[in-house]
Amino acid sequence: MLIREILPQEKNLYNQVVTHPLQSYEWGEFRKMTGVQVERLGFFVEGKLAKALQVTFHKVPVLDRYIGYYPKGFAPDEDQMAALLQLAKKYKVINIKMEPNVKKPLEQEREQHPSVKFLSKFQTEEGRALFTRYTFELDLTKSEDELLSLQSSKTRYNLKLAQKKGVQIVEDSTDQGLEDYLRILAETTARQGFYAHTPDYFRQLWTSMQNSGMMHIFKAVYEGKVLVVWIVFVFNGILYYPYGASSSAHRDVMASNLIMWEVIRFGKAKGCQLFDMWGSLGPDPDPKSPWYGFHRFKKGYGGELVEFIGTYDLVYDYPIYKIYTLAENLRWKFLRLKKKIFKT
Repeated sequence: MLIREILPQEKNLYNQVVTHPLQSYEWGEFRKMTGVQVERLGFFVEGKLAKALQVTFHKVPVLDRYIGYYPKGFAPDEDQMAALLQLAKKYKVINIKMEPNVKKPLEQEREQHPSVKFLSKFQTEEGRALFTRYTFELDLTKSEDELLSLQSSKTRYNLKLAQKKGVQIVEDSTDQGLEDYLRILAETTARQGFYAHTPDYFRQLWTSMQNSGMMHIFKAVYEGKVLVVWIVFVFNGILYYPYGASSSAHRDVMASNLIMWEVIRFGKAKGCQLFDMWGSLGPDPDPKSPWYGFHRFKKGYGGELVEFIGTYDLVYDYPIYKIYTLAENLRWKFLRLKKKIFKT
C-alpha cells in the first residue's frame, strides 16, 4: 500500500473512487476558494488507486490551531487512521472530525457496528454533528409508476394539484438560476429563522462546479413568478438534494411537491440508481423540531429511512480539545438564545 498526495492530473481517477459529493475533487477546489486548507490522499495498491480521502483544515483564530473535517469518507481502517494521524501531526490539529459514509441497520446498536468498534481503539470522542445522522434514500431503479405508488396519498394529491394549477418545473443551471436561488433563500431564512450560508459561499460553489456536470439548479415557476429553487448534485450514480428555498407566495399551488417529483424524474433520466435526500430526523421525529416539516415532506415520497454511524472526533491534543469543545458548546447556546430573542 502506497499512500501519497493526489495529483491534479489524477482528478478523474480520484472522483471514481470516492463516494460522496463532499469528497469530490470539485468540492475540495471550492473549499480552497473559501480560504480553507485541503488535503487529498490516495491509497494505491500495485500502482492502482484503490481508495482516497479529502480532509479540510479550518483555522481556530484564538487558539492559532486547526480543526480537521473529514466528511463522508470510506469505512475507517488502519490505513485511513494512519493517514489521518499524519495529517493531524502536519497541521498540529486539535482534532479531526470524522463523519464516515457508513450506514448501520436502524435496529442495530451503534456500538455493535464493526466501524464503531474499530474507532473505539483510537482516541475518539462522540462529536457534535455537522452532517445529519439520518436521511431518506429512494430507489431510482424503480419505474415511475412504482415510485408514484410509494408516495403517501397526500403527496400524490399535492403533486397532481401542482400539475393541474399549471406549475412549471425548469432546469436553469446558469448564473441567473443561482441568483434566483439566493433571492428566494434570503426570503426563506428570514421567514423561518434558520442560518444559511452566505451568497458568496454559493457563488464560489457555483464557480467551482458549474462545468463539472455535478451541480444542477431547478426552478418551480407559477404565473411567471419563481416560487421554489433547488440545487441538486449528481455524483457517481447518486442524486442528492442538498439545498432548497421557497417563497411564501402561492403556497397553495404545492410547487415544492412538483419540483421534487421532476427532480426524481431527472435523476432517473441521468441514470442514477439512488436518490439521497440529504438529511432527515430519526425514526421517532419530534413534531416540535424545526426540521419536522422537512422530514415529513421527504417521507411522503416513500424513501427508506437510513442511519449512518455518526460523528467522531479523532482527538490529537486532548487538553486543548476540552477547552475548545467547552467554548463551542457555549457558542451554540448563545446562538440558540440569540435566535429565540430575534424570533420574539
